Amino acid sequence: MLKFLLNEREGQFLLVGTIFLILGFLLGFNPLYSRICFYIAIFFLGFFAAKDAIIETIENRSPNVDLLMILAALGAVLINYESEGAMLLFIFAGAEFLEEYATNKSTKAIESLLEQVPETALLVMENGETVKVPTSELKVGQTVVVAKGEQLPIDGKIDRPTIINEAALTGEAVPVEKDKGDDGYAGTINEGHVLHLHVTKTSDQTVFSNIIRMVEEAQGRPSKIASFIDRIESRYVITVLIAVPIFILALMFINNMTFSDAFYRGMVLLTVASPCALVASATPATLSAISNGANNGVLFKGGAAMEALSTMDVLFSDKTGTLTQGEFEVEDYDIPEDILAEVIYMEQQSSHPIAQGIVNSFPNTSLANVNRDEAVEELAGTGLKKGSIVIGKPSFFSDYHNSNKYQQDKDGTLVFVGKDRDVIGYFQLSDQVRKEAKTAVNNFQNNDVDVQLITGDNEKTAKKVADQVGISTYYASCLPEDKINFVQDYQAEDKVVGMIGDGINDAPALANANIGIAMGSGSSVAMETADVVIVKNDLNKLFYSYELSNRLNNIIKQNVAFAVGVIIILIILNLVGWLDLPMGVVFHEGSTILVILNGLRLLSQKDASEKQSKHYPEVEKVNVK
Repeated sequence: MLKFLLNEREGQFLLVGTIFLILGFLLGFNPLYSRICFYIAIFFLGFFAAKDAIIETIENRSPNVDLLMILAALGAVLINYESEGAMLLFIFAGAEFLEEYATNKSTKAIESLLEQVPETALLVMENGETVKVPTSELKVGQTVVVAKGEQLPIDGKIDRPTIINEAALTGEAVPVEKDKGDDGYAGTINEGHVLHLHVTKTSDQTVFSNIIRMVEEAQGRPSKIASFIDRIESRYVITVLIAVPIFILALMFINNMTFSDAFYRGMVLLTVASPCALVASATPATLSAISNGANNGVLFKGGAAMEALSTMDVLFSDKTGTLTQGEFEVEDYDIPEDILAEVIYMEQQSSHPIAQGIVNSFPNTSLANVNRDEAVEELAGTGLKKGSIVIGKPSFFSDYHNSNKYQQDKDGTLVFVGKDRDVIGYFQLSDQVRKEAKTAVNNFQNNDVDVQLITGDNEKTAKKVADQVGISTYYASCLPEDKINFVQDYQAEDKVVGMIGDGINDAPALANANIGIAMGSGSSVAMETADVVIVKNDLNKLFYSYELSNRLNNIIKQNVAFAVGVIIILIILNLVGWLDLPMGVVFHEGSTILVILNGLRLLSQKDASEKQSKHYPEVEKVNVK
């Protein structure tokens, strides 16, 4: 915060004004010098408030809370209460600075995302030479070179098989095997050999740029309560500006006060009736919550989405990419023992999740008799080959002799092993259901959110996944229109419906749901349609967001109740003559600072599950086609 204070002009003015305010009190023994210091403090502390009051009042043709504060400070000066006027602006400027600090913390999320994308790329020229150019200058159709270990600078098509680490986008520790023609995304890391990337999107259209844009847009979309407060602010200010002169005249003619005493009480009313704390009740808290979510891999498209999430009654969840994670384990196999050792050795040379699943399933297999002189060759998009032994997809073995009549219709993922043009074995692997998904489902259900599985997969697969994660209601073999119908049926019962998905087929349901939630690794259509984007493929992140939304709403309610309560109490105390200007300034502006600090607490909330799933999350096995 100190660095922000020193670097920002508002902070510098606040610092200078504070110094002169302190000098004014220290020089109290010399009224002239003390008064001069207070005047200088008023200038620096009130400069930006006066500027905003004048500009916004003229542009919007309606007064704002800044105008009330400036008028109250000027009124205090007119009746020779310079110290109170300076103190009023000091606390007000401090509150404004804290609110600006909250906004700045929110933009840090954007800066951290921007740092994950290279600013330059190696462009391949027509003569074959490479030239380093800014990423922003790349055009669709051009080709860039990406060396091993480097980040992809742009979205594009990969020209050869490779391994890409997409953890920056999805949070998945396991690299993804890419074939020729597959999509590569800016910010991800090439862990294979050098490759050429054919540009398919400009730098402002990449997945990362879309994420950044969504965070920026979210900051400009206030919550419902913040919008309501903004709408009533000008009317409230006008009411106060009318009430203060009436109050002064009433004191003069009804209570027979002198103009000086009545004006003083009027300035107290102008100060304590200002809605500073009320205006600051929602926005700093909402910005802090959005920033917190972005730092934890959750992007909200505005305060309204953040606010609404905690009101959810029903959550429909897709299966693939949300409840399962793509880590495989061998469920069944049939292969000669001597060939098994060869297969394990071959698979050790690959980083593909299926290969790693086979290796991890046979940790005690001895490789002492394996012939290591023969090279292991990778068959692009198919599998591995070592001498006469081939491992790969069943479709690759269509012209092999299958003497054992191994079937391709088994549950899960099937890998065949062939030798000398004959299929001699197979491995049946299962995808894994995330243990954190089961925990998240249980957490939602414990908070009275009815989680239901809605998927296009078959009945057998849907039931297995639902049983594993503890979902009692599931719908299988659903078309996109079926998902819409389920969402609308519950909405007809006045339920607040959330829908989480990652595919193009989920986009219509996401758009129809009260709260659409997309997985960050899903289609761009789903991300554009959704209100919330979970950058990491972790359902626990959604429950964390649900808790964050609950806490945000509670803090906003606390702030509003506290702000309104303080205003009412101070007005009553002023009406009965028990409140002077210094105490009015301290209590009123102090309440503003307190509600802002209360909102800033959301910046420090942590995801309790982060440490548990930081590297490789625990899983439970289930066969998934």
